[in-house]
Amino acid sequence: MDETAALKKTPLHALHLSLGARMVPFAGYDMPVQYPLGVMKEHLQTRTSAGLFDVSHMGQVIIRAKSGKFEDAALALESIVPVDILGLPEARQRYGFFTNEDGGILDDLMITHIDDYLFVVVNAACKDADFAHLEKHMGDRCEIMPLEDRALVALQGPRAVSVLAELWADVAAMKFMDARHCRLHDVSCVVSRSGYSGEDGFEISIPGKYAEDIVNRLLEHPDVQPIGLGARDSLRLEAGLCLYGNDIDTTTSPIEAGLEWAIQKARRNAGARAGGFPGASRILAELQDGTTRRRVGLKPEGKAPVRDHAKLYADDQGKDEIGEVTSGGFGPSVEGPVAMGYVPPSHAAVGTRIYAEVRGRYLPVTVSALPFITPTYKR
Repeated sequence: MDETAALKKTPLHALHLSLGARMVPFAGYDMPVQYPLGVMKEHLQTRTSAGLFDVSHMGQVIIRAKSGKFEDAALALESIVPVDILGLPEARQRYGFFTNEDGGILDDLMITHIDDYLFVVVNAACKDADFAHLEKHMGDRCEIMPLEDRALVALQGPRAVSVLAELWADVAAMKFMDARHCRLHDVSCVVSRSGYSGEDGFEISIPGKYAEDIVNRLLEHPDVQPIGLGARDSLRLEAGLCLYGNDIDTTTSPIEAGLEWAIQKARRNAGARAGGFPGASRILAELQDGTTRRRVGLKPEGKAPVRDHAKLYADDQGKDEIGEVTSGGFGPSVEGPVAMGYVPPSHAAVGTRIYAEVRGRYLPVTVSALPFITPTYKR
């Protein structure tokens, strides 16, 4: 069987081909990695103007309590995430993650409170397992409804708000992590002011059959260009954002990954609803006592990128291995290589010099504060 034929296609697949995209397999889908503009220019387009991404491969699911009460859905979800869902206001979004009994991360996700239900977006490669996980742990209390007929697009960059406001003026009043029902081009959509680039922007959930019409309308704007997976990765790396499967997975805890900010007071020791989620004993202990390793930013000296899986050493002879790079590449906005990886706390302070093994050589890298760019989220 032709490998491409076996891949799933998003509702925007034909549009990508018409725009000259170079397509690659990604999480079981045929996805655009770049367009004729090229990865470097697509990255800078998003930083300086507006870029449009197809992220329809992500999983979208509605969770509604069988009782009809939002509080029951929130408490059910709290049983599998270390996040304050009960305290999530209506029309607001929150970052979270599923954890396992060992305190590792099964997936990270975005959780939105809309009306009397939760709207959740999960990673493409994990979505089937995530839907099964939700059904197993919450199905007795909640309806778990995957949305198979929806597209999801991200409009990111400093001009994203002015572009989207031409279709829906109220978008300008939204703040970072706000979410709203709206009508775009006379189509009912869900819009959140969020994204994965470090820039101000929006994610838009659209009924699949209308997705191409709305995306074409956005692409007609002179400030907007289509952006592929290549630039999406370099943008999120500069923004210090984790990629599931690289920077976080079942072997990393949220505290090791530096994600403790996503665990609200209510779920911590002495909080109103402390613990009660998988891996709570480890995660709450690490919040109090620390961890044996931490995710850090890394800036290699020179122009040579340090890629994923490069080993990290305390010395330049390769005798004292201390960690590994989890994401690495060239940062077009910072005009140099950037990376993230895990090191022990003894080597995690900003300014610490360590060494990365690249083709048998030990190149100096400096531990750097994250993110590498200044985010432009509208607070």
